[in-house]
Amino acid sequence: MFFESNALYHIYNRSNETVFYSRENYLYFLSKLQKNIFPVCNILAWVLMPNHFHLLVQATENSCINISEKHRPDTQLLSKNVGIVLSSYTQAINRQENRRGNLFAHKTKAKMLNEEYLYPSSGWNRLTGSPGSQPDYATTCFLYIHQNPVLSGHVSKLEDWEFSSFRDFAGFRNGKLVNKKLAFEFVDLDPEHFYEQSNRLVDDEILRKLFP
Repeated sequence: MFFESNALYHIYNRSNETVFYSRENYLYFLSKLQKNIFPVCNILAWVLMPNHFHLLVQATENSCINISEKHRPDTQLLSKNVGIVLSSYTQAINRQENRRGNLFAHKTKAKMLNEEYLYPSSGWNRLTGSPGSQPDYATTCFLYIHQNPVLSGHVSKLEDWEFSSFRDFAGFRNGKLVNKKLAFEFVDLDPEHFYEQSNRLVDDEILRKLFP
């Protein structure tokens, strides 16, 4: 993973098996995010699912610091800390479940979102777009992250899934992991009508580009 300062990224990884066995497991993983990811980037949205996770983040100068380790000369701080989260969590689950090996079978991916939407533009609706306009990857990714539990059939309402940032944005919880003010600068959603707009269908074509 390589990050550029101020850019938005969709970070995700999926396992071929269960990742979170209990509520305590979810909370433990969140504590790892709080300790290792929160200090080195701006988290704009997140969701933890039984066998995968999604993060929408803005990289900062701190994210891009080269840690200058001999065996990893080009590794950046955010990339290293993502690895720390997954490695330490895997070790904990291996002890809990008496298992061995990697818990996440795939490499963590960081998809950079369209640069045109890194800074809000005025004069047109970025969600609906206009003839010749580029897709709004940031808003689509944000909506998809929060809709994931419903799309996967785990719950019928977005607020019924405890382990996403939707509850924080919708006012059901006052979590500190996400930067809500900053998120609204990048996604085409109105805080006043956030709940209704969050149930808007995402564009399948844009999703295919987010998950090539």
